[in-house]
Amino acid sequence: MKIPTFVLERKKLPRLLFSYQPTTRPGQPEIVSLMRKIYDLGVSHFDLPSSRHLESFRELRSLIEDETLVGLGHIEAEVGASFFGKPLHLFQEKVVATMIKNLFPPYLVRNFQRMGLWDEKLFFRVPSSPEVFTQKEIDRLSFDGPRFDRALSSFHPQESPFLALGGSYTDWLLALGRVDLLKEMVLRISQKGFVSILGVRWATFALPKAKVLDVAAYAVPINSRWGLFDLDRAARLIKKFDRPVISLNPLDDGRLLDRPEDAFAYLFDDLKIHGAIVEVASDVEVERLLKALRTIPSLIPPRKT
Repeated sequence: MKIPTFVLERKKLPRLLFSYQPTTRPGQPEIVSLMRKIYDLGVSHFDLPSSRHLESFRELRSLIEDETLVGLGHIEAEVGASFFGKPLHLFQEKVVATMIKNLFPPYLVRNFQRMGLWDEKLFFRVPSSPEVFTQKEIDRLSFDGPRFDRALSSFHPQESPFLALGGSYTDWLLALGRVDLLKEMVLRISQKGFVSILGVRWATFALPKAKVLDVAAYAVPINSRWGLFDLDRAARLIKKFDRPVISLNPLDDGRLLDRPEDAFAYLFDDLKIHGAIVEVASDVEVERLLKALRTIPSLIPPRKT
């Protein structure tokens, strides 16, 4: 079937990108085997969230010799930040303690935990030490060009022209007031010939602060449990946001897999987002989602006059 598309920086992307999430089930096929099955369904673009996905994608590309097969690569913002020459992740507990102090008072954390909204995947593990960064220390965080360039060297614009800058540290650097470090990373991505996409986790917090970045699109979680922390508020923000938005985890960790038509109608018709990245575990799920996508049109950019 023909998959609807949208355009970023004069390059086409399908409105639905598939991200294969292997399970621990016995007999689960290798990533490259499932990628081949998905490719045979007419899919030529893949989300590549890990080095394992990237290696499998390259193996598939060499097997089928199809130059139209492209991927969306991912690079962690953490690799571009350092503190006194050391990777910032070595000070993660201090980073988290600083954010908790500035953004998450104890009563708020307790409320989220009680409501079942506190998830370490979305937020962070509460640190064992209360030590926080001073403002002078925050000001001394710096862009780690050599380490970021090493991470970038894993990708090639011909096979993955789109590169998503994401991970926890996009939101965390915004929370520390260091959007300038993200600007440096986005600039370096563009200089290497990639189209940059910014991935954030806390939509209502991060989108307004990240709008100053020169990226082609913003990838954010849109479902009932992610968004910091009010879906209605996040929806209002996204509707008014005048930059392309890509939905992450639109099926709410598989909870909406049995009714994807409803999810897609909400995302594409109501919120008017450009695309979505969907986690799948089998080619059967991909077939079901492609069928649900039949009523969604392509986004045609306006002609220049």
